Amino acid sequence: KVQIACDFRHRIVHVSECYHGSKHDITVLRESGLLEHVEESVQIIGDKAYIGEEYVVTPRKKPHGRELTQEDKDFNRDINSARAAIENINQRLKSYAILGDVYRGSVHDSHKITKIIQVIAALCNLNLNKHPIRR
Repeated sequence: KVQIACDFRHRIVHVSECYHGSKHDITVLRESGLLEHVEESVQIIGDKAYIGEEYVVTPRKKPHGRELTQEDKDFNRDINSARAAIENINQRLKSYAILGDVYRGSVHDSHKITKIIQVIAALCNLNLNKHPIRR
């Protein structure tokens, strides 16, 4: 499991270390050092796995036994629209065969896996110059 952060120009700006898949997303975020670079004016958009983390904007959950207000639905639509671009980045990363297929190398060499993903992230950023996600 690797956590990737993008800016609003869809450039990958952060790649965490590689973790085993059983590690929770919020734990990876806390250990990655990414939170040290955010502040009130620069926040992270995440999915519901990050609810409750300071500086992470997440969709609002439906209250138990009630419905979301129209304001909450509009907020969720805006957040999910921004997150859609991130999911497109994830899909582009997986278009590289080494990430989109079964990794056959040693799973215990997390440093090597991290380096591979960093190189692919750099290639993905270069490819965004020719083929941007949104104009």
